[in-house]
Amino acid sequence: MFRSQTRKLKILFGFADAVLTFAAFTLAYNVREYAHLERVFFLTPDVYTLLLGFCLIVSAGTGYWLDVYGKPGSVRIRVILADSSRQVGISGIALIVLVYGARTDTSRFFLGLFIATSWFFLVAFRIAARNFVDSVSRKLGAERNVFIVGLSETALAHARSLESYHGHGVRVLGFAAPPGTDLAPAWIELERRYRVHPLDDLRGLLASHVIDEIHFAVDSSLFPALDPFFRLCQEEGVCCRIAIDFFPQVSGYMDLEQLGGTPLLTFSGAPANEILLWAKRGIDVALALTSLLLLSPVFLVAAVLIKITSRGPVIFRQIRCGLNGRTFTLYKFRSMVQDAEARLDEVSHLNERDNIVMKIRRDPRLTPVGRWLRKFSIDELPQLFNVLKGDMSLVGPRPAIPTEVAQYQRWQRRRLRMRPGLTCLWALRGRDKVDFESWMRLDLQYIDTWSLGLDARIILLTIPQVLSGRGAS
Repeated sequence: MFRSQTRKLKILFGFADAVLTFAAFTLAYNVREYAHLERVFFLTPDVYTLLLGFCLIVSAGTGYWLDVYGKPGSVRIRVILADSSRQVGISGIALIVLVYGARTDTSRFFLGLFIATSWFFLVAFRIAARNFVDSVSRKLGAERNVFIVGLSETALAHARSLESYHGHGVRVLGFAAPPGTDLAPAWIELERRYRVHPLDDLRGLLASHVIDEIHFAVDSSLFPALDPFFRLCQEEGVCCRIAIDFFPQVSGYMDLEQLGGTPLLTFSGAPANEILLWAKRGIDVALALTSLLLLSPVFLVAAVLIKITSRGPVIFRQIRCGLNGRTFTLYKFRSMVQDAEARLDEVSHLNERDNIVMKIRRDPRLTPVGRWLRKFSIDELPQLFNVLKGDMSLVGPRPAIPTEVAQYQRWQRRRLRMRPGLTCLWALRGRDKVDFESWMRLDLQYIDTWSLGLDARIILLTIPQVLSGRGAS
């Protein structure tokens, strides 16, 4: 399905969830009058509006976070049941926390009925939606009559992909043989049978057929010869799309930029959506400031303990590699003796990892307080200031020492293309127990699948890991 259609479907189904949540909330609240409760409660208009608005936002937000709206046409009831249960469960827990945290006058009967009704409405709607999602998608995207220029295997594979979305309004009209094609077949048999026309007939085809889009799936060497046909499409106002397959080994994120009227096709090894990255930065700043305020007593206690139990500064500073390899000064609570770096050669034989990363489970340079700080990752808290400065993010690959980066293999250097963070996927796999290569691959997996929802999941799952002290050394 085209991305524009997918985006519209997500918005539509998110709105439908909000309507169903509104209906469930209203029904549960009104039923309380006829349920013969021991204590009848009433919500003031302000509280009613607050709780209802909270439920609408949390329900739709949880749906987007869990990517429920990315698969509205799923035919598996098991998937529908699981997604709806997770969405309603998370939303219900959030509502219960709000109600009891704010000491709102409600009843457990109302909360339970609302949660159960919400789940029933969502499941019933999503099972029914399987029958009309194709029709809705077709109306959202409008009918698209597509003509394909090219006869290569790439063109045929592209046509098969378009055929799979026939129910969404996409219809392949036929093929055009590009200039210089010898012995072009008269017909092509796929799921349907398509006529092959000479590309020189394009002007007549545009006049005699309703053609919404022309997809060029040809070798890049033919582009100069195709310039008159691109101009013809531009004059006619026909949408043109080019299947990019002339860089078969290039993967990652792709975007189209324009500089001084010149279009630039951009391939990047890390997310490049500026709006989402700005949102990530805004969340980083907000959460870092909040964390600094809430954890200020922890900062104070840690600083005092470090100062009175060992000689040296409270804050340890070290040069690390940040975004795209730029260096910055990283801050940590000092957990080792003052001359720890000078004594590195004395303990190098105790290294439990490979030669790139130094990890010693019972490092003799650790102070007693430092060992405790390491166990619960309290030594990392000053990096919240690095987050505020923009050197780091809350979630991202851990910042490496320049000497480590110098020893990276080529494929490992791509992890530098994302702003480093306090936690990432490796923190959920045992923190210091993850071997170096797995650590690198998990960082690349994070980069390739990054989303704001993934960041939220990592943060939420990291908190119990840190509080339990598991996997740290």
